[in-house]
Amino acid sequence: MASAAATASRTSPRGRVDKRQAILDAAFEVFAERGYVQALVQEIAERAGVAKPTVYSHFTDKESLFRATLTATAQAVMDTNIAVLDRMRGPGDDLRATLNDVAYQLVRSCCDRRSRSLRWLTYAQVARFPDLIEVVQGCTSVRIAEAMADRLARLTVSGRLRPCDPAVAAEQLLALVTGPLETRSRLGTRKVTTAEMRALAQSAVDTFLRAYAAD
Repeated sequence: MASAAATASRTSPRGRVDKRQAILDAAFEVFAERGYVQALVQEIAERAGVAKPTVYSHFTDKESLFRATLTATAQAVMDTNIAVLDRMRGPGDDLRATLNDVAYQLVRSCCDRRSRSLRWLTYAQVARFPDLIEVVQGCTSVRIAEAMADRLARLTVSGRLRPCDPAVAAEQLLALVTGPLETRSRLGTRKVTTAEMRALAQSAVDTFLRAYAAD
């Protein structure tokens, strides 16, 4: 009996973490489908496979659940994109090919359902939760630009790019990569084809290297 209790005690924290993540995943799905106002905590609990009181044991109310959901999703998007940027640490002999692939993966990430839904939810609730703009942009735009600047600085030091301000170069490259998407996707309401995404990525890299490639 004591051994079973000890085992339960050891596994309890892990189970609690798993339930919290399941709730956050389910909450993002429901918020994305129904919006903040129409989303029901009962439906979130059902999708997460937990009882409604369990949701409230992790999050005090729907507002705190919404804040936690968008923050967790923004961090997940950030992690995905920074992993993409890590390819720039060792670009190999063909810098253009590496940058084309990195740009394409960033475009894909920006166009995927998770990123689109995150933007929609953040913009739709900006009046109710104005602070979430800073949270989401801090995890995505700001942190990704910082990571990009770090990778570009390494390429400058190694002589692959001409001397420049890496923060400015990163801002410009990201603008070239993601800027046209809002128009092409009609603010996220139109699916951008793979061919379009590749063309956008290659065009962005071509323009960037014309300005920053080492002589």
